[in-house]
Amino acid sequence: MTEETKPTAGADTPPDHLSVNPRSKHFDADVLQRGIGIRFKDRVRNDIEEYSISEGWVRVQAGKTVDRKGQPLTIKLNGPVEAWFEDLGENPPIAKAE
Repeated sequence: MTEETKPTAGADTPPDHLSVNPRSKHFDADVLQRGIGIRFKDRVRNDIEEYSISEGWVRVQAGKTVDRKGQPLTIKLNGPVEAWFEDLGENPPIAKAE
């Protein structure tokens, strides 16, 4: 786990920056296994490829388009991001920008 992917406020909040792509330096399989909930612009999203809470952006897949290496093309959307672990049940601690 790198310094950038360490949890922001303890073991019960997700890291500030996380990716589902195993090629990314922000990928962490152990964290992803717990299940991450993402709220972007006051809407819960299930299609997030990567996020950064402190920088206020998410990456989502741009349709079914892929690059020449077969990886999905993504677009970066800016806005408020909140994340939580889904395995903590109702009212889990939420990581969000201060």
